[in-house]
Amino acid sequence: MTQRGRFITFEGAEGVGKSTQIALAAETLRATGVDVVVTREPGGTPMAEAIRELLLTPRDEPVNEITELLLMFAARAQHLHGHILPALERGCWVLCDRFTDATFAYQGAGRGVPEERITLLETLVQQEIRPDDVIILDAPVEIGMARATRRGELDRFEQEEIAFFERIRACYLARARRSPQRYHVIDAARPLDEVTASVTSVLDGLR
Repeated sequence: MTQRGRFITFEGAEGVGKSTQIALAAETLRATGVDVVVTREPGGTPMAEAIRELLLTPRDEPVNEITELLLMFAARAQHLHGHILPALERGCWVLCDRFTDATFAYQGAGRGVPEERITLLETLVQQEIRPDDVIILDAPVEIGMARATRRGELDRFEQEEIAFFERIRACYLARARRSPQRYHVIDAARPLDEVTASVTSVLDGLR
């Protein structure tokens, strides 16, 4: 019987280096013989990627926060059941760029959606499924936004006010304080090699 894989999510606000660290983490794990699947939210399947495009594209029409929340969970339902759970059942380690912690941070703290509404949808879509471990890459908002701006054109979320991202950062750190055994906060303002070493240290502790 195949042992279930491990579900690890990488979280953080804009410009903290999630994509880079996930790619490096996957490389490190594969070098030790671990079967790794890298994915992202919103997205991860063709349908979920189409919803991602809807969510991230800047538009003149105001997007209601409940519309945004429901689209996030619609994409998550498709992603979780069509991609993440099958990979875990095959014994793969799934490294995901954001998951439901991002919804509590962005739609909850950022947009002001009550936490109990998010929790209700979390239970509906995920039942008992939660990430085994959450790596939060943390950096001051000014540093993260400066990096994001250097990448090029900003998406709909990246165009928000600084206060929006301050609320998001505070939410991530508060969630980590509540469950320190499952959340690993890493200072992402440091040089790349130091951040990578910290992520590798966390992964080494999970094997």
